[in-house]
Amino acid sequence: MKIASIDPGAGGAIAILNWKAQIVEVLDMPIDYVKVGRTTRRVINPAMLAAHLRAHAPDHLFVENVSARPGEGAVGAFSFGRGLGVIEGVCAAAGIPLTKVRPQDWKKALSCPADKGGARRRVCELFPKDVALFSRVKDDGRAEAVMIGLFGIRAMENMGIPA
Repeated sequence: MKIASIDPGAGGAIAILNWKAQIVEVLDMPIDYVKVGRTTRRVINPAMLAAHLRAHAPDHLFVENVSARPGEGAVGAFSFGRGLGVIEGVCAAAGIPLTKVRPQDWKKALSCPADKGGARRRVCELFPKDVALFSRVKDDGRAEAVMIGLFGIRAMENMGIPA
């Protein structure tokens, strides 16, 4: 059994873990650059996301349940929500069951600090042989994707769902 987990957003990532909670692969979120007026925005590429998921054929996908953040502008909130919608649509089309996970739930369960750097430190503690995957400051999305996946596997085990 394999699960996929996603830290959504253009700076997010996709993690594939096996049932033994070992990292199979971690990928940065596939993105496109779209020109909006004078601004260039990053958006999730649905076709590439679907291809990555098809290549690994996960039995379940866990995604962080995002919402607007305090102080975030309307454009940013809409873009973030759109990204989650793309993920939901790709999973629905591929027939992959999806569970949304609240960030405060997975962070509390895995003793992960709230800050992005904290997620990188904690994932390196839990996966010491894979620290190279999280060496860059911008690898916080990778770290969070892996942590969401680990939380998902543990939640499934607690519910008695067999591998």
